[in-house]
Amino acid sequence: MPNLVAELNSLDFSNYIGGPMQAAVQAQHAAAMSQVQFIQEVGFEPGASSTDPAVLRYVDFKYQKSVPNAAGTAFIEKTIEIKVPFLTMLTIPSLRIDEMTIDFNAKLTSSETSNVSSEFAASASLGIDYKVVNFKASASYKRTSSRGVNVEKTYNLGVHVKIVNDELPEGLDRVLTMLEDSIASINAA
Repeated sequence: MPNLVAELNSLDFSNYIGGPMQAAVQAQHAAAMSQVQFIQEVGFEPGASSTDPAVLRYVDFKYQKSVPNAAGTAFIEKTIEIKVPFLTMLTIPSLRIDEMTIDFNAKLTSSETSNVSSEFAASASLGIDYKVVNFKASASYKRTSSRGVNVEKTYNLGVHVKIVNDELPEGLDRVLTMLEDSIASINAA
């Protein structure tokens, strides 16, 4: 009979459990790096030279607005220009693994078979031929036995990952708040 405990102990749980966990850590790292890359590529323009710092990217808008004249007796049309930092207009990707469940099931089934078969055969013949008597007898016995052990192994691995759009890190939130304060309205004449 096989030792099922030894069979279970031979499983590489660090691979079955640790593998999905390591993949989740790598995915979290990739999500963080994706956020950094998004901010660099979308929010900034490269400096004039390789040594110059990147420049914040703005979106410029112009629109007409009715404003009272200096005497306050009539309205005049003015062109207003607005400069808005591009990053303040976008949702910055911020994914986080919120929950991870690893379901690992090992099913070991063992069966032992034993077959024993026996065969017995006998024959006899008697012949009488005028004063001579012939007698023949034969017997045979055969016994066959076989044993077998069958171990069936079934492994199931289920990984459930819940990913959420996380709140922005506090430092990035402060930077975006400062950028919102830099939105400028300019009278274009």
